[in-house]
Amino acid sequence: MKKARRIFLSPPWTGEEERRAVESAFDSGFVAPCGPFVDGFESALAKLAGRRYAVAVSSGTAAIDLVMEHLGVDSSWTVVAPTLTFIATVGPACHRGAKLVFVDSDATGNVDAARLEEALSRRRGRTLVMSVDLYGRCADYGAIASVCRRHGAVFVSDSAEAVGATRAGRPAGSAGLAAIYSFNGNKIVTTSGGGAVVTDSKRLADHVRKLSSQSRENRPWYEHREVGYDYRMSNILAALGLAQLGKLPAILARRREISEFYGGFFGAESGVEMLPPVPGENHWLSVALFRSRRGRDAALSRFAAADVEARPVWKPMHLQPVFRGAETHGGEVAEDLFARGLCLPSGTGMTARDMERIGEVLRG
Repeated sequence: MKKARRIFLSPPWTGEEERRAVESAFDSGFVAPCGPFVDGFESALAKLAGRRYAVAVSSGTAAIDLVMEHLGVDSSWTVVAPTLTFIATVGPACHRGAKLVFVDSDATGNVDAARLEEALSRRRGRTLVMSVDLYGRCADYGAIASVCRRHGAVFVSDSAEAVGATRAGRPAGSAGLAAIYSFNGNKIVTTSGGGAVVTDSKRLADHVRKLSSQSRENRPWYEHREVGYDYRMSNILAALGLAQLGKLPAILARRREISEFYGGFFGAESGVEMLPPVPGENHWLSVALFRSRRGRDAALSRFAAADVEARPVWKPMHLQPVFRGAETHGGEVAEDLFARGLCLPSGTGMTARDMERIGEVLRG
Protein backbone atom coordinates (compact mmCIF):
# COMPACT_ATOMS: atom_id res chain seq x y z
CA MET A 1 0.00 0.00 0.00
CA LYS A 2 1.37 3.38 -0.98
CA LYS A 3 2.22 5.58 1.97
CA ALA A 4 0.25 8.81 2.17
CA ARG A 5 2.33 11.92 1.49
CA ARG A 6 3.40 14.15 4.34
CA ILE A 7 1.14 17.11 5.04
CA PHE A 8 3.23 20.21 5.72
CA LEU A 9 2.29 23.16 7.87
CA SER A 10 2.23 25.83 5.16
CA PRO A 11 3.95 24.79 1.92
CA PRO A 12 4.09 27.07 -1.13
CA TRP A 13 1.13 26.93 -3.53
CA THR A 14 2.33 27.41 -7.07
CA GLY A 15 1.26 26.36 -10.55
CA GLU A 16 1.42 27.24 -14.21
CA GLU A 17 1.04 30.98 -13.61
CA GLU A 18 4.25 31.05 -11.60
CA ARG A 19 6.06 28.81 -14.09
CA ARG A 20 5.14 31.09 -17.01
CA ALA A 21 6.16 34.20 -15.06
CA VAL A 22 9.58 32.79 -14.22
CA GLU A 23 10.12 31.67 -17.81
CA SER A 24 9.18 35.15 -19.00
CA ALA A 25 11.73 36.70 -16.64
CA PHE A 26 14.36 34.25 -17.83
CA ASP A 27 13.60 34.95 -21.49
CA SER A 28 13.79 38.70 -20.90
CA GLY A 29 17.50 38.43 -20.17
CA PHE A 30 17.12 40.06 -16.76
CA VAL A 31 18.25 37.11 -14.66
CA ALA A 32 20.25 38.96 -12.00
CA PRO A 33 19.02 41.95 -10.01
CA CYS A 34 17.28 43.98 -11.04
CA GLY A 35 14.79 44.20 -13.89
CA PRO A 36 11.24 45.04 -14.94
CA PHE A 37 9.65 42.37 -12.76
CA VAL A 38 11.29 43.87 -9.66
CA ASP A 39 9.84 47.26 -10.61
CA GLY A 40 6.41 45.73 -11.15
CA PHE A 41 6.54 43.76 -7.92
CA GLU A 42 7.50 46.84 -5.92
CA SER A 43 4.68 48.85 -7.46
CA ALA A 44 2.16 46.10 -6.64
CA LEU A 45 3.44 45.82 -3.06
CA ALA A 46 3.22 49.56 -2.45
CA LYS A 47 -0.39 49.50 -3.66
CA LEU A 48 -1.22 46.45 -1.51
CA ALA A 49 0.21 48.12 1.61
CA GLY A 50 -1.38 51.50 0.89
CA ARG A 51 2.11 53.01 0.77
CA ARG A 52 3.96 55.31 -1.62
CA TYR A 53 7.10 53.16 -1.92
CA ALA A 54 8.27 49.57 -1.72
CA VAL A 55 11.76 48.08 -1.99
CA ALA A 56 12.07 44.36 -2.73
CA VAL A 57 14.97 42.64 -0.96
CA SER A 58 16.35 39.17 -0.29
CA SER A 59 14.43 38.38 2.93
CA GLY A 60 12.24 39.83 5.64
CA THR A 61 15.24 39.80 7.97
CA ALA A 62 17.23 41.83 5.44
CA ALA A 63 14.34 44.31 5.28
CA ILE A 64 14.45 44.79 9.07
CA ASP A 65 18.22 45.14 9.01
CA LEU A 66 18.07 47.79 6.28
CA VAL A 67 15.49 49.87 8.14
CA MET A 68 17.65 49.70 11.28
CA GLU A 69 20.70 50.70 9.27
CA HIS A 70 18.81 53.70 7.91
CA LEU A 71 17.83 54.72 11.45
CA GLY A 72 21.36 54.20 12.75
CA VAL A 73 20.36 51.65 15.38
CA ASP A 74 23.36 50.76 17.53
CA SER A 75 24.23 50.21 21.20
CA SER A 76 22.77 53.60 22.13
CA TRP A 77 19.27 52.47 21.06
CA THR A 78 16.57 50.46 22.81
CA VAL A 79 14.44 48.16 20.67
CA VAL A 80 11.08 47.17 22.16
CA ALA A 81 9.25 44.19 20.65
CA PRO A 82 6.56 41.68 21.53
CA THR A 83 7.99 38.64 23.24
CA LEU A 84 5.71 36.36 21.19
CA THR A 85 7.41 36.46 17.80
CA PHE A 86 10.00 34.82 15.58
CA ILE A 87 13.60 35.74 16.44
CA ALA A 88 14.12 37.61 13.14
CA THR A 89 12.07 40.50 14.55
CA VAL A 90 14.89 41.32 16.99
CA GLY A 91 17.89 39.50 15.48
CA PRO A 92 19.23 42.53 13.57
CA ALA A 93 18.89 44.70 16.70
CA CYS A 94 20.83 42.12 18.69
CA HIS A 95 23.65 42.11 16.11
CA ARG A 96 23.77 45.89 16.32
CA GLY A 97 24.20 45.85 20.09
CA ALA A 98 20.88 47.51 20.90
CA LYS A 99 19.22 46.94 24.27
CA LEU A 100 16.24 44.58 23.85
CA VAL A 101 13.01 44.97 25.83
CA PHE A 102 10.17 42.48 25.47
CA VAL A 103 6.45 43.13 25.95
CA ASP A 104 3.62 40.69 26.63
CA SER A 105 0.72 39.81 24.33
CA ASP A 106 -2.99 40.40 24.57
CA ALA A 107 -5.48 37.54 24.14
CA THR A 108 -5.12 37.61 20.33
CA GLY A 109 -1.35 37.08 20.54
CA ASN A 110 -0.44 40.59 19.38
CA VAL A 111 1.36 43.17 21.48
CA ASP A 112 -0.46 44.44 24.59
CA ALA A 113 -0.64 48.22 24.17
CA ALA A 114 -0.87 48.78 27.94
CA ARG A 115 2.32 46.79 28.51
CA LEU A 116 3.96 48.71 25.67
CA GLU A 117 3.05 51.96 27.39
CA GLU A 118 4.58 50.63 30.60
CA ALA A 119 7.80 49.69 28.82
CA LEU A 120 8.16 53.03 27.02
CA SER A 121 7.45 55.07 30.15
CA ARG A 122 10.77 53.80 31.54
CA ARG A 123 12.84 54.52 28.42
CA ARG A 124 15.19 57.38 27.85
CA GLY A 125 17.05 58.03 24.63
CA ARG A 126 16.46 56.65 21.14
CA THR A 127 13.83 53.92 21.02
CA LEU A 128 12.45 51.76 18.21
CA VAL A 129 9.21 49.81 18.63
CA MET A 130 9.01 46.73 16.40
CA SER A 131 5.37 45.70 16.35
CA VAL A 132 4.42 42.27 14.95
CA ASP A 133 1.32 41.15 13.02
CA LEU A 134 1.24 37.68 14.54
CA TYR A 135 0.12 34.75 12.35
CA GLY A 136 -1.42 37.08 9.79
CA ARG A 137 -3.53 39.17 12.20
CA CYS A 138 -2.81 42.89 12.25
CA ALA A 139 -1.90 44.45 15.57
CA ASP A 140 -3.82 47.49 16.83
CA TYR A 141 -1.93 50.04 14.74
CA GLY A 142 -3.82 53.01 16.15
CA ALA A 143 -3.08 52.15 19.77
CA ILE A 144 0.58 51.38 19.07
CA ALA A 145 1.12 54.57 17.09
CA SER A 146 -0.50 56.62 19.85
CA VAL A 147 1.77 55.12 22.52
CA CYS A 148 4.85 55.67 20.35
CA ARG A 149 3.94 59.32 19.70
CA ARG A 150 3.51 60.01 23.41
CA HIS A 151 6.97 58.65 24.16
CA GLY A 152 8.85 59.80 21.06
CA ALA A 153 9.56 56.26 19.84
CA VAL A 154 9.97 55.23 16.21
CA PHE A 155 7.30 52.75 15.12
CA VAL A 156 8.08 50.03 12.54
CA SER A 157 5.74 47.12 11.79
CA ASP A 158 6.96 43.56 11.26
CA SER A 159 4.18 42.45 8.91
CA ALA A 160 6.15 39.44 7.65
CA GLU A 161 3.27 37.05 8.31
CA ALA A 162 0.41 39.35 7.31
CA VAL A 163 0.54 40.01 3.56
CA GLY A 164 -3.04 40.59 2.40
CA ALA A 165 -4.47 41.07 5.89
CA THR A 166 -6.41 44.16 6.99
CA ARG A 167 -7.75 45.66 10.19
CA ALA A 168 -10.34 48.41 10.47
CA GLY A 169 -9.91 49.10 6.76
CA ARG A 170 -6.13 49.42 6.96
CA PRO A 171 -3.90 46.95 5.11
CA ALA A 172 -1.11 45.11 6.89
CA GLY A 173 2.08 47.13 6.61
CA SER A 174 0.33 50.50 6.37
CA ALA A 175 1.39 51.78 9.81
CA GLY A 176 4.52 53.34 11.23
CA LEU A 177 7.54 54.90 9.58
CA ALA A 178 7.94 51.66 7.62
CA ALA A 179 6.83 48.05 7.60
CA ILE A 180 8.38 44.85 6.32
CA TYR A 181 7.02 41.84 4.46
CA SER A 182 8.43 38.33 4.09
CA PHE A 183 7.99 36.05 1.07
CA ASN A 184 9.67 32.98 2.52
CA GLY A 185 8.56 29.60 1.23
CA ASN A 186 5.95 29.11 3.95
CA LYS A 187 4.26 32.53 3.68
CA ILE A 188 0.90 33.45 2.16
CA VAL A 189 2.72 34.81 -0.91
CA THR A 190 6.16 33.40 -1.70
CA THR A 191 9.10 34.25 -3.90
CA SER A 192 10.89 31.17 -2.47
CA GLY A 193 12.89 33.61 -0.36
CA GLY A 194 12.51 37.35 -0.24
CA GLY A 195 11.14 40.36 1.57
CA ALA A 196 10.29 44.02 1.19
CA VAL A 197 10.28 47.37 2.93
CA VAL A 198 7.14 49.48 2.44
CA THR A 199 7.01 53.13 3.49
CA ASP A 200 5.69 56.61 2.72
CA SER A 201 9.15 58.12 3.23
CA LYS A 202 11.02 58.75 -0.02
CA ARG A 203 14.19 59.37 1.96
CA LEU A 204 13.95 56.00 3.67
CA ALA A 205 13.00 54.14 0.48
CA ASP A 206 15.85 55.70 -1.51
CA HIS A 207 18.37 54.95 1.22
CA VAL A 208 17.20 51.37 1.69
CA ARG A 209 17.37 50.76 -2.06
CA LYS A 210 20.90 52.16 -2.17
CA LEU A 211 22.02 50.21 0.92
CA SER A 212 20.63 46.97 -0.52
CA SER A 213 22.80 47.42 -3.63
CA GLN A 214 26.17 47.85 -1.89
CA SER A 215 25.62 51.61 -1.51
CA ARG A 216 27.15 52.38 -4.86
CA GLU A 217 27.21 56.08 -5.75
CA ASN A 218 25.93 57.32 -9.12
CA ARG A 219 29.30 57.29 -10.88
CA PRO A 220 30.67 55.43 -13.92
CA TRP A 221 33.04 53.63 -11.54
CA TYR A 222 32.37 51.92 -8.24
CA GLU A 223 32.42 54.62 -5.59
CA HIS A 224 31.17 54.24 -2.04
CA ARG A 225 30.59 56.77 0.74
CA GLU A 226 29.14 54.14 3.05
CA VAL A 227 29.28 50.36 3.28
CA GLY A 228 26.13 48.66 2.05
CA TYR A 229 24.73 45.16 1.65
CA ASP A 230 24.00 42.64 -1.09
CA TYR A 231 20.30 42.43 -0.20
CA ARG A 232 18.48 43.09 -3.49
CA MET A 233 15.80 40.74 -4.85
CA SER A 234 16.38 39.14 -8.25
CA ASN A 235 14.16 39.71 -11.27
CA ILE A 236 13.26 36.02 -11.45
CA LEU A 237 12.04 35.88 -7.86
CA ALA A 238 10.07 39.08 -8.35
CA ALA A 239 8.33 37.48 -11.35
CA LEU A 240 7.30 34.59 -9.11
CA GLY A 241 6.02 37.08 -6.53
CA LEU A 242 3.95 38.99 -9.09
CA ALA A 243 2.25 35.78 -10.19
CA GLN A 244 1.53 34.95 -6.55
CA LEU A 245 0.02 38.37 -5.90
CA GLY A 246 -2.31 37.80 -8.83
CA LYS A 247 -3.70 34.78 -6.97
CA LEU A 248 -3.88 36.49 -3.58
CA PRO A 249 -7.70 36.71 -3.41
CA ALA A 250 -7.98 32.96 -4.07
CA ILE A 251 -5.25 32.23 -1.52
CA LEU A 252 -6.96 34.30 1.17
CA ALA A 253 -10.33 32.68 0.47
CA ARG A 254 -8.90 29.18 0.75
CA ARG A 255 -7.03 29.97 3.98
CA ARG A 256 -10.26 31.32 5.45
CA GLU A 257 -12.06 28.08 4.52
CA ILE A 258 -9.37 26.05 6.28
CA SER A 259 -9.63 28.22 9.39
CA GLU A 260 -13.41 27.81 9.38
CA PHE A 261 -12.97 24.03 9.11
CA TYR A 262 -10.95 24.03 12.32
CA GLY A 263 -13.34 26.45 14.03
CA GLY A 264 -16.28 24.20 13.27
CA PHE A 265 -14.41 21.07 14.30
CA PHE A 266 -13.83 22.00 17.94
CA GLY A 267 -16.95 22.02 20.14
CA ALA A 268 -17.39 23.24 23.69
CA GLU A 269 -16.82 19.69 24.99
CA SER A 270 -13.57 19.21 23.09
CA GLY A 271 -11.42 21.22 25.46
CA VAL A 272 -9.96 23.03 22.46
CA GLU A 273 -10.64 26.54 21.19
CA MET A 274 -9.19 28.66 18.43
CA LEU A 275 -6.98 31.67 19.08
CA PRO A 276 -9.42 34.62 19.31
CA PRO A 277 -9.93 36.03 15.80
CA VAL A 278 -8.93 39.48 14.55
CA PRO A 279 -11.17 40.89 11.79
CA GLY A 280 -9.39 40.96 8.45
CA GLU A 281 -6.70 38.41 9.32
CA ASN A 282 -5.20 36.47 6.41
CA HIS A 283 -5.33 33.11 8.25
CA TRP A 284 -1.71 32.35 7.52
CA LEU A 285 -1.70 29.76 10.30
CA SER A 286 -4.71 28.51 12.23
CA VAL A 287 -3.89 28.23 15.93
CA ALA A 288 -5.68 25.92 18.38
CA LEU A 289 -5.51 26.40 22.15
CA PHE A 290 -5.72 23.24 24.26
CA ARG A 291 -6.69 23.12 27.93
CA SER A 292 -3.17 22.29 29.00
CA ARG A 293 0.35 21.82 27.74
CA ARG A 294 -0.13 18.10 28.21
CA GLY A 295 -3.09 18.14 25.82
CA ARG A 296 -1.16 20.21 23.31
CA ASP A 297 1.81 17.85 23.45
CA ALA A 298 -0.41 14.80 23.06
CA ALA A 299 -1.96 16.31 19.92
CA LEU A 300 1.50 17.18 18.60
CA SER A 301 2.59 13.56 19.06
CA ARG A 302 -0.50 12.28 17.22
CA PHE A 303 0.19 14.59 14.30
CA ALA A 304 3.81 13.45 14.13
CA ALA A 305 2.74 9.79 14.13
CA ALA A 306 0.37 10.52 11.22
CA ASP A 307 3.16 12.29 9.26
CA VAL A 308 1.34 15.63 9.54
CA GLU A 309 3.34 18.72 10.42
CA ALA A 310 2.09 20.86 13.29
CA ARG A 311 4.09 23.28 15.43
CA PRO A 312 3.81 24.87 18.86
CA VAL A 313 3.18 28.61 18.98
CA TRP A 314 6.36 30.71 18.93
CA LYS A 315 8.40 30.29 22.08
CA PRO A 316 8.49 33.75 23.70
CA MET A 317 11.75 35.62 23.29
CA HIS A 318 12.16 36.19 27.02
CA LEU A 319 12.22 32.39 27.50
CA GLN A 320 14.91 31.88 24.87
CA PRO A 321 18.32 31.02 26.35
CA VAL A 322 20.03 33.64 24.18
CA PHE A 323 17.89 36.42 25.74
CA ARG A 324 17.95 35.21 29.32
CA GLY A 325 17.68 38.15 31.70
CA ALA A 326 16.29 40.62 29.14
CA GLU A 327 13.91 43.24 30.49
CA THR A 328 10.37 41.93 30.04
CA HIS A 329 7.03 43.55 30.79
CA GLY A 330 4.52 40.87 31.64
CA GLY A 331 5.02 37.61 29.78
CA GLU A 332 2.38 35.42 31.39
CA VAL A 333 -0.06 35.64 28.47
CA ALA A 334 2.64 34.79 25.91
CA GLU A 335 3.87 31.92 28.09
CA ASP A 336 0.35 30.50 28.30
CA LEU A 337 -0.15 30.75 24.53
CA PHE A 338 3.15 28.97 23.99
CA ALA A 339 2.23 26.23 26.48
CA ARG A 340 -1.24 25.53 25.05
CA GLY A 341 -1.08 26.74 21.45
CA LEU A 342 -0.60 24.56 18.38
CA CYS A 343 -0.26 25.83 14.80
CA LEU A 344 -2.29 23.54 12.55
CA PRO A 345 -1.66 22.66 8.88
CA SER A 346 -2.98 25.61 6.87
CA GLY A 347 -1.52 25.28 3.37
CA THR A 348 -3.56 26.77 0.53
CA GLY A 349 -3.18 23.58 -1.52
CA MET A 350 -4.58 21.20 1.10
CA THR A 351 -7.00 18.72 -0.44
CA ALA A 352 -10.23 17.25 0.91
CA ARG A 353 -8.34 14.04 1.64
CA ASP A 354 -5.70 16.00 3.57
CA MET A 355 -8.41 17.51 5.72
CA GLU A 356 -9.95 14.10 6.30
CA ARG A 357 -6.57 12.85 7.58
CA ILE A 358 -6.24 15.88 9.84
CA GLY A 359 -9.75 15.31 11.15
CA GLU A 360 -8.89 11.70 11.96
CA VAL A 361 -5.93 12.89 14.00
CA LEU A 362 -7.97 15.49 15.85
CA ARG A 363 -10.76 13.03 16.65
CA GLY A 364 -8.11 10.99 18.45
